[in-house]
Amino acid sequence: MISAIQWIRKGVAAQNPEKYNLDEAEYERINKLAEQHLEEANQDLSEAKAMDTDAMDAEATEATAGAKSSTNEPDLAEFNLEAYDEEIAADQDKNVNIFSNKQGLTYYASNAEDPYITLKDVADDEDEREELEVLPTDNLIVAAKTEDDLSHLEIYLYEESEDNLYVHHDLLLPAFPLCLDWLDFKLGRRAGQPGTGNYVAVGTFDPDIEIWDLDSLDVMYPDAILGHKDKTKKRLKKVNDKYHVDAVMGLSWNKNHRNIIASASADTTVKLWDLTTCECARSFTHHKDKVQSVQWHPVESTVLLTGSYDKTVCVFDSRSPDSVNTWKVGADVESLRWDPHNPTNFYVATEDGLIRYYDVRSNQGANAPSLFTLHAHDDAVSSFDVNPLVPGCIVTGSIDKSIKIWDTADNKPRMVTSRNLGVGKIFSAQFCTDSPFQLAVAGSKGNLQVLDLSSNAGVRRAFSNRAGIIVPEVAEKQPAELPDDAEPESEEETEAVADDNSNHDNDSDMDDDYI
Repeated sequence: MISAIQWIRKGVAAQNPEKYNLDEAEYERINKLAEQHLEEANQDLSEAKAMDTDAMDAEATEATAGAKSSTNEPDLAEFNLEAYDEEIAADQDKNVNIFSNKQGLTYYASNAEDPYITLKDVADDEDEREELEVLPTDNLIVAAKTEDDLSHLEIYLYEESEDNLYVHHDLLLPAFPLCLDWLDFKLGRRAGQPGTGNYVAVGTFDPDIEIWDLDSLDVMYPDAILGHKDKTKKRLKKVNDKYHVDAVMGLSWNKNHRNIIASASADTTVKLWDLTTCECARSFTHHKDKVQSVQWHPVESTVLLTGSYDKTVCVFDSRSPDSVNTWKVGADVESLRWDPHNPTNFYVATEDGLIRYYDVRSNQGANAPSLFTLHAHDDAVSSFDVNPLVPGCIVTGSIDKSIKIWDTADNKPRMVTSRNLGVGKIFSAQFCTDSPFQLAVAGSKGNLQVLDLSSNAGVRRAFSNRAGIIVPEVAEKQPAELPDDAEPESEEETEAVADDNSNHDNDSDMDDDYI
């Protein structure tokens, strides 16, 4: 399954990503980052051993008694079983390495480093360099994928002109990923270097936040880890103002103050992290349950929007957190978005399938009414996004396996189109930051699809010429016809094809969904 995705805008990625080099400096950096995790693992192991001491002693006593009774038998005495382990250890000491008498068995990472190979693979290196090249016209899409209990980041390269999408490289993760956010602040190996970087922050079921460099290939370890650092002290299990103690559920990088990133956690706190020191700068405890989402205001660089499982949404200035504006929404918050085209307003997607739209300037208390409430899905709205380039265009995705495009002009939302893309339950849907009608969608089946919304007649009618965006007139894509002897592989695929065909040309208004 793919639990989160993140578009990377054109031109920010290095044209020729570097291959990871584990030199002495990098080894020292990894060693320092890994020390805290090793110390915590040792502490956990010591506790586990202490708790099981009695049981282990009892088992050892029984085993010893059994061994003695066995060795007392005349038929087994000749095997000297009491000294069996000591004999094995002595034999291992004599043969530490089967290649101990060989000289010059040195491992080289590549043929280019091996002095005994004089014919270098120049042609192969050039071909590989060309294959890995990222052009300024290419987008990257980062997908947090879990398959067979193994989690990793898949970095896709998307060529819009060719409608080509493929995995460029991937990175291994230590735990199930829950959220992603992109940032360009250089840290870790590139800290202090001029220019901007290309990084992704990852929140997982672990309480730490990992930040990975997307311009490096085959990276073994993240460039920074935000979390518990003092290896001399055991990680606390209770809420504190230094680090998270539960899963990280939401991330938001501050584009105005580039060294700051905010995190929302299941430990009920929201924390601000200083990327120059990788330390927690502030911690907020205004929610009473898991905090699912956090978003920086697009204009006011110190204002935060947060949503929680305590069924509330809060807006506050991080410089004066005691003054918090709160709205009650009636269900667990799934996601939040400021409206980039009207920065005084924000959207809230909730578990009961509703989208609410609020004006932050309303001072009517927690029960302040929304500007509109949209019944988007019968099931939870598991994914939500606002088009950054087209005013009034939003997308909702649900565990009912459908995505819907909505026009919210004049605060009177109507559905433009609905699709079942065959990706399973929708866990993430996000508009491209460079192209107004490119939409990436992923879900429970572990597939990522990029959808061109401009090919839909309803989208063209609804958003034509809005805010200077001219939707091109393109021919409607007709569904492919199956041969007479071909059948869909499963009932789910049959339903997906049927939904696709019925929804593609029959766009409808859903006035009944507008409350």
